[in-house]
Amino acid sequence: MDQNNKQTWSFTGTNGDFKLPQSDRNSYLYFPLVNEGGMMSSVSPKLHGQATSGHNTFLTPPLSVEDLHNSRDSRNFWVYIEGKGAWSAAGNSAKQNAEFYTDNADDAMLEAGFLWHKVTRSSADLGITAEITSFVPVGNDKVELMRVTLTNTSGKELTLTPTAAVPLFARSADDLRDHRHVTSLLNRIYTSAHGVEVQPALSFDERGHRINHTSYGVFGAEGNGNEPLGFFPVQEDFIGEGGSLDWPEAVVLNRAPEAGKGGEMHREGYEALGGIRFRTITLQPGASNSYVIVLAMDSQRIDVSTLMNKYGTTAGFELLLADNKALWADKVNTVEFHTGDPSADQWMKWVTLQPVLRRLYGNSFLPYHDYGRGGRGWRDLWQDCLALLIMEPAEVRSLLLNNYAGVRFDGSNATIIGQQPGEFIADRNNIPRVWMDHGAWPFLTTKLYLDQSGDLEFLLQEQCYFRDNFMSRCRERDASWDEAAGPYLRTSAGDVYKGTILEHILLQNLIPFFNVGEHNNILLEGADWNDGLDMAAERGESVTFTSFYASNLLDISRLLRTVKELKGYETLELAEEMLHLFDSLGTSVDYNSVSAKQEHLNRFYASAPNKVSGIRVALSMDKVADDLEHKAEWIFEHLRRNEWVQSEQGDGWFNGYYNNDGEQVEGEFTEGVRMTLTGQVFPLLGHAAAPEQIPHIIAAVERNLLDDRIGYRLNTDFGGIQQNLGRAFGFAFGHKENGAMFSHMTIMYGNALYKRGYVNEGRKVLESLYNLSVDFETSRMYPGIPEYINEQGRGMYTYLTGSASWLLLTMVTEVFGVKGQLGDLLLEPKLVKEQFDAEGKASIKTIFAERELEVVYTSTGSSVYGEYQIHSVTLNGIKVTLQRVSEGVLISRDLLSALPAGKSHLVEVELA
Repeated sequence: MDQNNKQTWSFTGTNGDFKLPQSDRNSYLYFPLVNEGGMMSSVSPKLHGQATSGHNTFLTPPLSVEDLHNSRDSRNFWVYIEGKGAWSAAGNSAKQNAEFYTDNADDAMLEAGFLWHKVTRSSADLGITAEITSFVPVGNDKVELMRVTLTNTSGKELTLTPTAAVPLFARSADDLRDHRHVTSLLNRIYTSAHGVEVQPALSFDERGHRINHTSYGVFGAEGNGNEPLGFFPVQEDFIGEGGSLDWPEAVVLNRAPEAGKGGEMHREGYEALGGIRFRTITLQPGASNSYVIVLAMDSQRIDVSTLMNKYGTTAGFELLLADNKALWADKVNTVEFHTGDPSADQWMKWVTLQPVLRRLYGNSFLPYHDYGRGGRGWRDLWQDCLALLIMEPAEVRSLLLNNYAGVRFDGSNATIIGQQPGEFIADRNNIPRVWMDHGAWPFLTTKLYLDQSGDLEFLLQEQCYFRDNFMSRCRERDASWDEAAGPYLRTSAGDVYKGTILEHILLQNLIPFFNVGEHNNILLEGADWNDGLDMAAERGESVTFTSFYASNLLDISRLLRTVKELKGYETLELAEEMLHLFDSLGTSVDYNSVSAKQEHLNRFYASAPNKVSGIRVALSMDKVADDLEHKAEWIFEHLRRNEWVQSEQGDGWFNGYYNNDGEQVEGEFTEGVRMTLTGQVFPLLGHAAAPEQIPHIIAAVERNLLDDRIGYRLNTDFGGIQQNLGRAFGFAFGHKENGAMFSHMTIMYGNALYKRGYVNEGRKVLESLYNLSVDFETSRMYPGIPEYINEQGRGMYTYLTGSASWLLLTMVTEVFGVKGQLGDLLLEPKLVKEQFDAEGKASIKTIFAERELEVVYTSTGSSVYGEYQIHSVTLNGIKVTLQRVSEGVLISRDLLSALPAGKSHLVEVELA
């Protein structure tokens, strides 16, 4: 292969399928394979990757991204060719690796779609081609399937002996290094008619030494269902003395299998291998033969006969693959875009998939995501719901309600998320930590839900509070806490206390107002959105999230006035302890005094020391709204007066942080400019940035943070380790949280610009991310967006990123302007000229009011944003009387709800 040829993936149809030639000439690529039943796999172009159902149950060896090209562990399929020797259909042999940069190297073509993966590998020298298709079938079975089709592409007959070889790890990721050999002694290995199964006697992990019931296996059959010839169940016997998984003695010397056909064998105390020998066959030129390999896990010994009847033939494989493609296409095509760039529209399908993947994988179990033990964090619960509100809105109400059960009465929240919805657990490591931003996100998501649904009654739904032995935002411990009483806040009488969702929201946003540092901004505590700012717990302050909380307070105030207007509620019932937080209703607090705020907060903590009276008080809706608005406006004025950095260049920006020495972090210093993108996003996203400040912020971002090579950096180079701020600055500049292009904040910046009416500037931001992501020569990633782009332009931590939810949300609600306003449909397009097709059309398919809508915008005049407005709207061909608002036009929910369910409805919008 000519190493100078440009390499890139390209779409092959209209539904996201793509191909990548010479796919194995990339070191860090992987692809997700997953189902709702808990099977979580990843596969590389050379079939490296892992298969697991959780941290303690890895079928194959757990790995990190470096193992994709350095480890010899892989799903391998060997072919011994009579007279020519051993060849790996997956490309994983020592000989193939040695020939990788020579003219004898194999050709490899990857094809993939939602969610299937196929690699076709050909050796011109040997005259053989292998096509390997992988996917995880729909349903609850923890199974991964692999079909291998061998084809004779030479002019002569080939005599082949195939052997599948998949290492079976069969235990916890904790055992990869610690006790690797000792835990292999627990292995109980069995062979049966179709393969090799391992059921370790015990599990050794952080849960203790306990009886193990989980069983793991690799099984195979020829495409017609015929059983294999025999098996190699022990890894060391398969590779031979001095051999290796990429040059095993059993294949290279074509040894007979250890266990014969149909024979049962039992071995104990060794590293296991799913080694499956198939019968020797002779293929005539052009002829093919197929094999199905099944990787499976179960909570007990595997019923191999049932398993193989279901999965062990090529005919069954084809049907299951079709079901799999249909399921994922349905999920992804819930939202579809049509613009002047069809490739970008298909790319957005992969972005739409990413929030679903994050729900299924959490933040772990893909090669880059080698931190943590699975599950999602508090932030994830709320930000993933942003996408679900668009893709699967019917499920969101119950999810939101369950999530609020994790809120403590002190405004903080549980940090260990259970497996079941609404399950929260006291910190298992007994390490108290509070991320100061956590309280801000639930209202943002809930507000979107209220706008999409109009379900104001949700605010009055009751939910319990989480309780553990931490109090006062984890500054104190409650020695009287009895874990047996359950993780619930209780009243003085011992009853579980429940408060309304609105009460939860108010606690989350009011308590931080008083929890300030010496510069009167909210304390940084353990960290904020940027987990890397974790070393300023005493004196650090997050100015940026102070602006977020202030915007929440103002929006909650406005929401209360709306509730009063629409529902007629004059009063609001809240726990009596919360009276302390509405100081304007009683003893007022001097907001300019840090000590006065802190003392007031301490009095609140003392009034509710991990229990409440259970008595509720009725407060005036108007007075509560006034109190919140007063607090918000005080913060806005404080930030604009005290935290604005005026640059010598004439522009300016907001300081985002104070460090643990109480020093302002951002500004123009003798060492250089220090600026964060986060510090600008939240004042823009909410109400803190005054209209006249916005152009100055944009100019400062363009000057200080935009890098043509990698996009909008998260921060400038602060120049060395900042031990008074956070570990992020120990990372090399240009990587991860220290100056990389962090997709999440870049997209939120674009979203904020759209919201503030700076559409062309917002479009530029989103386009930069798109162009960086699809430039495969640099980004080296499949379609979608990464968590971040590093200094070299490579996409990092692909698939599992909350930024996908934000991009989907931005495209639907801001770019296409399809959004809710307390249940009604608001159309406010912000499309630019390039987004209309040759006929002047741009469209979106989405769900609103439980109806599938296709909204088609047609530009009959100018397609330049700012020069067009909505001229007319028709619904299924019938003209709609326009209700114009300052933002656009409204279509009542009642009109949409009257439409038949279960079919698509056409909304045609003329722009003129």
